[in-house]
Amino acid sequence: MSQIDVNNLLSQMRQLSLQTKPVEQSFTAAASASGQTDFSSLLKKSIASVADAQTDAGTQAAAFERGDEGADLGRTMVAINKADLSLNTLTQVRNKLVDAYNNIMNMPV
Repeated sequence: MSQIDVNNLLSQMRQLSLQTKPVEQSFTAAASASGQTDFSSLLKKSIASVADAQTDAGTQAAAFERGDEGADLGRTMVAINKADLSLNTLTQVRNKLVDAYNNIMNMPV
């Protein structure tokens, strides 16, 4: 059995968390810079972001399964969990939008 280098794994997790912070800041910066954000464009960007996360997780998982040199279990698992979380979040947003639409359509006029 191989020994897991905890310090190396922690440093990789810190690097990944630092990489995600600029993405979060870019969304808030884009919203504040434009003044008004179109809901449809924001939704399209969110769906594209989820699709990118799914693609990245699939690529990293395939590379790990092939045994590529650069493939790392920690990064692969983080990418898979990130893609899963983003897909679940998108599903919940969709459900809320459908519920809101149904409520509006059932309102008496």
